[in-house]
Amino acid sequence: MVHQPSGGFQGQATDIMLHAQEILNLKKRLNEIYVKHTGQTYKAIEDALERDKFLTAEMARDFGIVDKVIDKRSEDPAAAAKTGVT
Repeated sequence: MVHQPSGGFQGQATDIMLHAQEILNLKKRLNEIYVKHTGQTYKAIEDALERDKFLTAEMARDFGIVDKVIDKRSEDPAAAAKTGVT
């Protein structure tokens, strides 16, 4: 699942506004990081993170969030040691 940053704050209105601005700044920065690492456009990232988005392993790979999907564990301990998958 991917989603935009969230938070819960209480206090005076001006404090809440400051926290809201910080969350918006963080959202922008996270979107930029996703753009850099996924190859998606800023708009695609913004749309995807607007609400909770549940992805299968294959969808995450196609979106660029993960590099590969491992179907099953390796039977060969030497191969598992090379890939780091056990």
